[in-house]
Amino acid sequence: MPTETLLIGAHVSAAGGAYKAPYRGQEIGATTIQIFTSNQKQWKGRIITPEEVDLWNKALDETGIQEVMSHSSYLINVGSPKDELREKSINAFRAEIERCHLLNIPYLNFHPGAATGSSVEECLDRISQALLELEPTISKGNTAMVLEATAGQGTSVGHDFKHLGYIIDKTKDKLPMGVCIDTCHIFAAGYDIRTKEAWEKTLKAFDEQVGLQYLKGFHLNDSKHDLGSKKDRHDHLGKGKIGMECFEFLMTCPKTRHLPKYLETPLGDQYWKDEIKLLTEMAKQYV
Repeated sequence: MPTETLLIGAHVSAAGGAYKAPYRGQEIGATTIQIFTSNQKQWKGRIITPEEVDLWNKALDETGIQEVMSHSSYLINVGSPKDELREKSINAFRAEIERCHLLNIPYLNFHPGAATGSSVEECLDRISQALLELEPTISKGNTAMVLEATAGQGTSVGHDFKHLGYIIDKTKDKLPMGVCIDTCHIFAAGYDIRTKEAWEKTLKAFDEQVGLQYLKGFHLNDSKHDLGSKKDRHDHLGKGKIGMECFEFLMTCPKTRHLPKYLETPLGDQYWKDEIKLLTEMAKQYV
C-alpha cells in the first residue's frame, strides 16, 4: 500500500470556536474535516478574531488535519430571481469567503441554488454571475469555490452534471472552481454508483460534462431512498440503498482515492470513528 496520507474525515462541530474542530476530528481518527465557520441557519455571520485564527493554526499544526472544507449556510441562494434574497445571499456568501480566507481554508462548498419561479438556465446564469461579482473578494485568498452536486429536490439545481459544467464553464477563467460529489445526492438524482462498472460510467459522464480536474472531494453517505428518488436522506455506509461496493471503489480507484472524503452520515461521532477505520481498511486493497 502506498504511504501517502489518505484524506478521510467528517463534518465535525465547530461549537465553541472553529479551532476546536481539528481536535474533534483527531478524536475520531480523521485526517481531514469539514466545518461550518458560522451558524448555517442564521444570516448574521460570526466574527473570527485574530486570537481564534492563531488557535486554529495551532490546532492544525498539532493534529495534522489537512484539506479542510467549509460548508456554506443553507440559507444562501444566489440563484434566486428575487432581488432582495439574491443580494442578501451574495452578501452572506462574501462573508463566508472572508472567513475561509482568515482560516486559510482551501475549499468552500456550497449548494448552487434553486430556480424558484424561473427556468433552470436563468438560475444557472444568476449563480454564475453572482460568483463573478464576488471575484474581487475571492481573489484575495486561496479558497476554491466548490459546487455541491445536489439530489434534485424541489426546484434545486445542480443535480445534473450538465448544470455543474455550465456554471464552471461560465466562471473557470476567472475563479478557482470545483465540485464536491455527495454520494447520496447523485444516487438520488439518478446516477448509479452501486458497482465498479456503474461508477466508471458515472465518472465518465462527469468527465465529459464537467471535467475530472474539477472534482475536489466527496461527501460520503449511503442513501435511505432508491436510485432516482430525488430524496436527500443520508444513511450509514453499507446500510442504505447504495451499498458498500460504492465506497470500496472510491477508496481504491486511482481517480478518486486521493481526494478528500467527508462523512455526513446521521449519527455522527457514534459511527464516524468506525466508518473512518472501515474506509482506511478498504484503501489497503489498492495495489
